[in-house]
Amino acid sequence: MIAIVDYGVGNLFSLRCSLQSLGLDTVVTADPKAIRNADRVILPGVGAFGDAIDKLRATGLDQTVLEEAAHGKPLLGICLGMQLLFEKGYEFGEHDGLGLLHGSVVPMQGTIPPELKIPQMGWNALIRKRSHPLLREVKEGDCVYFVHSYYAADCDDSLVATTEYGKELTALVAKDNVMGCQFHPEKSGNVGLKILRAFSTVT
Repeated sequence: MIAIVDYGVGNLFSLRCSLQSLGLDTVVTADPKAIRNADRVILPGVGAFGDAIDKLRATGLDQTVLEEAAHGKPLLGICLGMQLLFEKGYEFGEHDGLGLLHGSVVPMQGTIPPELKIPQMGWNALIRKRSHPLLREVKEGDCVYFVHSYYAADCDDSLVATTEYGKELTALVAKDNVMGCQFHPEKSGNVGLKILRAFSTVT
């Protein structure tokens, strides 16, 4: 069973549909007991870092996620959900994240060339930095779908893959049982489905 954490932020329907299309038992839930009973957990998210972390904490589900991660349960953050895994976020101020991964989430503006549009929106290739089970079916240069204005920085100890958008930006991270995709695998066609299928078996 895969539990998708429902804390009021994220496109949960398309993610659930993608997982179900792979034949994976999936539940969208705000119930801590259901999350604890699941074999693995996905933390989705769209919007602003501060708003999302506040909503997660208001539900008390931040503690559930932290506890399950501490127990070694596979956890996957997607888009803003990935960003929340880090120590700090600097979107409309400074905000504490979950601190499961080292690093901070910083603006693309002022970092990438000014002629490039922000947010980065659309398909872009993955550049593998090291091997990881999430990428076992993914070929170098396979494209996935991004929508983001901020990116994870100073995260070399968890960096798995980047993407090129004026500079190399963090695309996929993993450290032990905690993983994250800046892109949306549920919107990334067959490549995204391969990554979700890999997550369903990663230990």
